[in-house]
Amino acid sequence: MPIPEPQHSFLKQILANLNQDDRLLGVAIAGSYLTAEMDEYSDLDLIVVVDDVYYEQLLKERQLFASRLGSLLAAFTGEHVGEPRVLICLYDNPLVHVDLKFLLLEAFKTDRVENPVVLWERENLLTSAISEHPQNYPAVDPQWIEDRFWVWVHYGATKLGRGELFEAIDFLSFLRGQVLAPLAKVHSGLLPRGVRNLERELPHLLPDFCQTVPAKHERQEIARALQHTIHFYRELRDALKKPELIVHSQAEAASTQYLQRIIDGFN
Repeated sequence: MPIPEPQHSFLKQILANLNQDDRLLGVAIAGSYLTAEMDEYSDLDLIVVVDDVYYEQLLKERQLFASRLGSLLAAFTGEHVGEPRVLICLYDNPLVHVDLKFLLLEAFKTDRVENPVVLWERENLLTSAISEHPQNYPAVDPQWIEDRFWVWVHYGATKLGRGELFEAIDFLSFLRGQVLAPLAKVHSGLLPRGVRNLERELPHLLPDFCQTVPAKHERQEIARALQHTIHFYRELRDALKKPELIVHSQAEAASTQYLQRIIDGFN
């Protein structure tokens, strides 16, 4: 599969290094490489599978390990995205973002949301793991969302009422990424990968998504965006046609009425 520069040069450079490391069982690539969507702006999502004997040692030495692969400018672990096994790196010459995810072979078998492409391996270990253990992309749970959505709406309304407008703006972004985009993508038969590639994957819904973005840092604009977020959520919820879904009508009424009182207080 073709890889654009500068990612191609960097990948060729580090593979020659990695396959000489006796602590490793193999290396695979995931992310946009799998869907042939890589361009000059893409990062490299690499999975480094480590022999059990050396795993804890290598985790402690991740920065040193990464520095030996190229001109490392900066690196940090991924606790902020819930994945401490990932080392997020920025390299120079060429300038490229690389995520190095360090896994035991057992975790490689069970912790996959997609099937990566094996770049190098010992004794067919990674290929066998992929063929014998299917991927498991986390499904969207509409009930989980409905159980929380109206509490979130009330939270957003309180930020408007208090005048914490930047927090309200960030909150709208949270709802787009965690609620609207996943539901819209599932309804369209796509993987629920948040707002990623939204413009390309759901162009017919862009007018709705755009209305969830406030035009400026101003209470009325943010309130309109939140009201459309509510309207859009109801449409998506109904479109999924889940008869088993328990709709929290009382919470819905109470939170939307509270929001309206906040808005009426602007005038």
